[in-house]
Amino acid sequence: MSIYRTPEREEYYFHEGCYILEMLNTDDDPALSIARARVEPGKTTRWHALTEVSERYVIQQGSGKVYVGDLEQQVSAGDVVLIPQGIRQKIYNDGEGDLVFLAVCTPRFMPACYEDL
Repeated sequence: MSIYRTPEREEYYFHEGCYILEMLNTDDDPALSIARARVEPGKTTRWHALTEVSERYVIQQGSGKVYVGDLEQQVSAGDVVLIPQGIRQKIYNDGEGDLVFLAVCTPRFMPACYEDL
């Protein structure tokens, strides 16, 4: 058994346009990674895709619009968005507070899988 706790101070700004806190991304569990993403009000992340990695957004707080491929959908706390590998994606925060979600990737996210579009 392992318990991972990532201090808030380790949150960093990612050039995609959001803040990231890596919660679980380790060689000990290569099948999965979990990161908390935070998008400020009125901000949109850049179009990107993950090669050979499927991603799920688990919306925890706030509201916004998610864009996956050619689809656009309103999302809010409690929603889960499945993003197949290699499909372009971005998310827009249309609320007044932060849009916070977990990014759950399988297999685990590695910088080499990120493709800026």
